[in-house]
Amino acid sequence: MVNQTVRNRSALARASALLYALIAYALFLLTLLCAIAWVGNLGAPLSVDSGPLSPPGTALLIDLALLALFAIQHSLMARQSFKRRWARVVPAPVERSTYVLCASLALLLLFWHWRPLPGVVWDVGDPLARAVVWVIFDLGWSMAVLASFLINHFDLFGVRQATALLRRHSSGPVSFKTTWLYSLVRHPIMLGFVLAFWATPRMTIGHLVFAGASTAYILIGIRLEERDLRRQFGAVYAAYQARVPRLVPRLGGGRTSPRPRPQETHV
Repeated sequence: MVNQTVRNRSALARASALLYALIAYALFLLTLLCAIAWVGNLGAPLSVDSGPLSPPGTALLIDLALLALFAIQHSLMARQSFKRRWARVVPAPVERSTYVLCASLALLLLFWHWRPLPGVVWDVGDPLARAVVWVIFDLGWSMAVLASFLINHFDLFGVRQATALLRRHSSGPVSFKTTWLYSLVRHPIMLGFVLAFWATPRMTIGHLVFAGASTAYILIGIRLEERDLRRQFGAVYAAYQARVPRLVPRLGGGRTSPRPRPQETHV
């Protein structure tokens, strides 16, 4: 009777972990859709160029604080030193889902409290040029999503780990290859974000602040991530760095041979 009770509790805990992971993943999908609409000014109630108005100095301070909050959460929780301490509180099968959940909430908070800075930096008037800009915007978001599937999308967002727990399988490290986008640049997800953030036919000061600060964070975050990856994978990752550029593809460069590649840790 006692053994049956223990088994039931264990099964309930595993099912609860999967439910938690699915909720975190659903929130990520919602946040992704909100991000596309928010950055692109696609008619959402809130966007990078809409929201409560504040004096320019106050708006800038609020926006930078929101960006800093996301950057600190997103980068700190991705560090191996933090994960070792975090493992004492959060079980390993839901650690990634918790990271995804916190990142999504930080982004939603940014969208909610962002203060627009409406001055115009550029405004593309030519219809063909505007269409090209929107194509780049779509390409950026598509690249970011596609690149997550080229490694292991559901591992990256925590679902695989919880599913493995439910099935009582090991959720060890996933083996990746430098196929397609990953043979062109080491961080195609981040390249997609950079393209999406800057590709707008009408760039306001507020949008410029967001795009510039986000790009700066991406560059810093990549350096921190690659420092961890070099420590973890040693010569294998160093060789990958030597073969493949970080963000800007080499025009006319030859194809690189497939080799195992560690997973990107930034969403």
